[in-house]
Amino acid sequence: MKFKRQIKPYRAAAGGWGSLEATTRFVFDSKAALKNMRNLMRMNKARGFDCPGCAWGDDNKSTFSFCENGAKAVTWEATRRTVDPDFFAQHSVSRLYAESDYFLEYQGRLTHPLSYNPDTDHYEPVSWEDAFTLIAQHIHAMDNPDQIELYTSGRASNEASWLYQLFGRMLGTNNFPDCSNMCHEASGTGLKRSIGVGKGTIRLDDFESADAIFVFGQNPGTNHPRMLHSLRHAAEHGASIVTFNTLRERGLERFADPQNPLEVVTPMAGKISSSYYQPRLGGDMAAVRGMVKALLEEHRRQLALDGEGIFDTQFIREHTHGVDAYLAAVDATGWEAITAGSGLSEEELRQAAAIYQHSERVICTWAMGITQHKHSVDTVREIANLQLLFGQLGKKGAGLCPVRGHSNVQGNRTMGIDEKPGAPFLDALGTHFGFEPPRRAGHNTVEAIEAMLRDEIRVLITLGGNLAAAAPDSPRTEEALQRCGLTVHISTKLNRTHLVPGYENSLILPTLGRTERDMQRTGSQFITVEDSFSMVHASEGIGIPLSEHQRSETAIVAGIANAVLGREKANWQGMADDYSVIRDHIAATLPGFDDFNQKCEQPGGFYLGNAAARHVFATPSGKAEFSAAPLPDTLFPQLGNTTVPFVLQTLRSHDQYNTTIYGLDDRYRGVYGQRRVVFIHPEDMAEQGMREGDKVDIETLWNDGITRQVEGFVLVPYNIPRGNLAAYYPETNPLVPLSSFGDDSGTPTSKSIPVKLSLTRQQPSLRIA
Repeated sequence: MKFKRQIKPYRAAAGGWGSLEATTRFVFDSKAALKNMRNLMRMNKARGFDCPGCAWGDDNKSTFSFCENGAKAVTWEATRRTVDPDFFAQHSVSRLYAESDYFLEYQGRLTHPLSYNPDTDHYEPVSWEDAFTLIAQHIHAMDNPDQIELYTSGRASNEASWLYQLFGRMLGTNNFPDCSNMCHEASGTGLKRSIGVGKGTIRLDDFESADAIFVFGQNPGTNHPRMLHSLRHAAEHGASIVTFNTLRERGLERFADPQNPLEVVTPMAGKISSSYYQPRLGGDMAAVRGMVKALLEEHRRQLALDGEGIFDTQFIREHTHGVDAYLAAVDATGWEAITAGSGLSEEELRQAAAIYQHSERVICTWAMGITQHKHSVDTVREIANLQLLFGQLGKKGAGLCPVRGHSNVQGNRTMGIDEKPGAPFLDALGTHFGFEPPRRAGHNTVEAIEAMLRDEIRVLITLGGNLAAAAPDSPRTEEALQRCGLTVHISTKLNRTHLVPGYENSLILPTLGRTERDMQRTGSQFITVEDSFSMVHASEGIGIPLSEHQRSETAIVAGIANAVLGREKANWQGMADDYSVIRDHIAATLPGFDDFNQKCEQPGGFYLGNAAARHVFATPSGKAEFSAAPLPDTLFPQLGNTTVPFVLQTLRSHDQYNTTIYGLDDRYRGVYGQRRVVFIHPEDMAEQGMREGDKVDIETLWNDGITRQVEGFVLVPYNIPRGNLAAYYPETNPLVPLSSFGDDSGTPTSKSIPVKLSLTRQQPSLRIA
């Protein structure tokens, strides 16, 4: 495939005609245009299916409840192109490995269960029965249950996820690495420590009542575009949208509603951010600390004048603990440290603080620009500190809002996909099924990869996802996968992970997509998912599967469990036959799911609730906890006095969702037909003696003796702080050291990678696009 490579600034607003044109193009490229038009009309609707993309909530008000990237996700899944046994007969694994990630997934849907033959280097058809038998043989040959890793993608349904964790715990392990470990783990960890629950405290309609919305470290125009509707409506109602983001992103500047014909055909667009600040990478904690320092000064001034101050002293007194230690830490943090750490001026931070002070109801929302640093847990807690000072939890139009990535990543954790499960959940599970669940902590994703590299893992099963492309330190991750005796991948499409098979056996098990009808012995089934606002929705596909050999994730998990464990303690096949049985078990083992099956009939889903929003805090003190953590002296304490020329963040292009590459354009950033680019401040480029369009090699500065380098990246001048760079993943994942992860979260530090640049001396050998 040939693509026209160019850098051409995009002048239009996010959304609008560009979004409509891209959606139409992807619908027709799927080779199933009529089918996908029907699919899109049923997406995010009652008795329809939930978007397989992001976890943004459904407003249930719009005629069309999908965005451009949601349409890409649906048409990418509901294609007529197939990857069948004939395809694998023609393509060896080695040949496919040389192709790009875009090429691999573009080939279409997997249709048959497959087993890798190392003698021929080809995947070959295998029956479902033989596949399950092979899995059971490998698991039964393990020395102990912790020699298996059970990885999960955020797209897996509540039913499949719950069944998966039950299988693992009956087997005897808590090894449940998942995609959340690589993205929002810091949000869950930080919020649990601050407010006792690892979820956001707001509901979607709170955006309509907010006086101000502070947006930290996220790019909704690409990663969760439906959020732009909420932000724009809030701005139109008078809310101040205050953005802290390292790059200038079009979706945070202007947005034209693709559902408004006038805005599609004219330059009309709504402004999103009323204030836009660009902290340096890793500087958000210092920025919030600066706001609090300014607000604390004003609080004391007002206190001296009228005895009241500006903080919510009643809320602080009744519902929080540790405020004195925190305010002492604020006093001890000088403005010089704040401005140096944030990259913002004192004046800018005082401006932001004034907006916050004069807004009665404030939402603070963030994403992976906050959570993928070494000090991310402390940053999340610093944001919580700010909200606690003003009693913003539990108010209409106010609260904390981590914006999750994949469509059910929050639901997976609710269902027990957790390497450190809580005792109440394990007690309930053990009592209900009559067994003793394992209590020792399992592996997160980084720990799982390290265990594989130590030859401690015999079996890896991945329920969705693309671990080889998503994980850090790509060459080491691939080596880790190949050190497993058996790898099993439950997938809709071909991806990079399938091409690094285990040293004895590797299986690909084709599964149904979110858009497809799921017929089991008792009839058509629906599944459920949970969005970023703790709303649980039913989701029922409508499309006819492409192959009779495809099975649902739930049926595949049940088939594996039945082959390995039998039905002594659980009727796996009975649960796969009727998902309502699974939901009854969930209701018996998880709080908030009473009458689960009945609640699924509610239009728009049902709200799980949030204890912290009710001012009930499951913390040791029984109150919301302030954090008095100091600002980090450096992003890279491991490097000592090593000079770090640049800090790199990895990010998505607009034609991308996680590791799925829909196309080679990044429209809003003006990049077309290519992905090997690096965004850089023009003055940094000139200082390095480099020019726009030069090709450079990027090398990580680390202290473990391993060379990490990617080659042939085109320099693109961009509005980004000096000393900071940005480039797409998974192409730059080889630069992220496996040993560089967040304190207390274990999340790879993909937003703060110490690197240097050098001109490429020769044209690199690139994977075919």
